[in-house]
Amino acid sequence: MTNAIQQLSEAIERQGLWERQFTLNRNEYLKSPERTDTNIYYVLSGSLRVAVLDGAEELTIRFGYKDSFIALLDSFFTGRPSEFYIQAIKKSELKAISKASFMALVHESAENLRLWQTILELLIIQQMEREQDILTSSPLERYKRVLARSPQLFQEIPHKYIASYLRMTPETLSRIKKT
Repeated sequence: MTNAIQQLSEAIERQGLWERQFTLNRNEYLKSPERTDTNIYYVLSGSLRVAVLDGAEELTIRFGYKDSFIALLDSFFTGRPSEFYIQAIKKSELKAISKASFMALVHESAENLRLWQTILELLIIQQMEREQDILTSSPLERYKRVLARSPQLFQEIPHKYIASYLRMTPETLSRIKKT
């Protein structure tokens, strides 16, 4: 997927379609809940999380870090407000492109459409694997699978957010890591 993301990002760059570049400070929100956001963001540096509130508990569902796209996909596709939000975990630099500009680029060539389709297919597979992990795996198995799939996560993301992503307490994650 990284190659497809890089290729689409380079195509956006070549055509001068990035609409803005900006910096978010640590803990600053890119998007807050109940807002509509149809932009796609490319992370130049730093790390972010997509999360949702469940009562008083924040549940992390996805991360974005250097050389990745991040978006509120439900809002991107429907044009409606999202319950999800995006928050910077570390100081982050991003570029933004609107849905209209992005989709015009995607439909401009068969190659761009193929790259977008590849990214979406991999996102769906990742989401399905994650759901299966949460529903059927023990905390230890979830940890091992995520470590195998995304070892960079443990270098980039604070453990409290990884614990939230894995649906366990930070204490449980700490205990598992010591085994």
